[in-house]
Amino acid sequence: MPLLPSDYKPNVLFRNGHINTIYASVFRKLEASSFTRKRIETQDDDFLDIDFLKNGNRKIVVLCHGLEGSSASKYIQATASLLNSNGYDIAAMNYRFCSGEINRQLRTYHSGETEDLNTLIDHILPDYDEIYLVGFSLGGNLVLNYIGEEVFPINPKIKATVGISVLVDLYGAALELSKLKNRIYTKRFLKTLAVKMKLKHKQYPNQIDIEQLKNVKRLIDFDEHFTSRLNGFRDARDYYAKTNSKQFLHQIEIPTLVINALDDPFLSKSCFPFEEARDNNYLNLMTPKFGGHVGFNALESKYLWHEEKILLFFEEN
Repeated sequence: MPLLPSDYKPNVLFRNGHINTIYASVFRKLEASSFTRKRIETQDDDFLDIDFLKNGNRKIVVLCHGLEGSSASKYIQATASLLNSNGYDIAAMNYRFCSGEINRQLRTYHSGETEDLNTLIDHILPDYDEIYLVGFSLGGNLVLNYIGEEVFPINPKIKATVGISVLVDLYGAALELSKLKNRIYTKRFLKTLAVKMKLKHKQYPNQIDIEQLKNVKRLIDFDEHFTSRLNGFRDARDYYAKTNSKQFLHQIEIPTLVINALDDPFLSKSCFPFEEARDNNYLNLMTPKFGGHVGFNALESKYLWHEEKILLFFEEN
């Protein structure tokens, strides 16, 4: 598929990737969505807390948040509001240990945890004629893995998918986030991740080496000592290699849109799958010059540029 042109033209304030990223996360004001929470039990005696917005529609969008996000994240709240007001029900995922309550099992969430996404899709399938998937950052990688890795049969009710600011090359993104320019984001992620690991250690004291937190300075370190070990991977490199969606993009057979800004501070050059998009008619890639990481701010509009693009893509597919 030819690369899609971008019409995102922000004012001068948002022509900086860091400002665009931080403004959307910190300063954007939204009314909280009136979600109704439902707990879904998993096959391994754990649970997923899913937040729904239902208006009796026959179409539903599954929203998948990013690292240390939740259904309360502003980008989830805003996207849910826009899509719900345009005829879509919403199922906003909270991954394991992201809903405000510690999950039961040792395993946690990660960027390749497609089993939990499949559990949710199986749960909603009987009630809807059309299903759409949207993933942000880590959640974008998760969605692309799900539709590309060929582990679970893709139900024909799934009509289209969108990934925003997608870490399609996890190792490349991890190296990028390790750079000094991204210290502010890394510290924020590691702070909440450390709290979760301490709680998980109390739950499983003999299976988590909590002393390794002293050696965690980067997200790569956290993935080396915790994410990989708790979820059945050998180490961080093994985790990145096996859950890296870029390797599955050529297998996608559902209309898919990936929007990755060229000034996204989280993304390495390897996170822009130009060749894969050119070779796959189902994969649409848009790479705006500006936008930051899940930023794409526009002060003159209630909804951000990428949120409008998600709705437009679904309406066209």
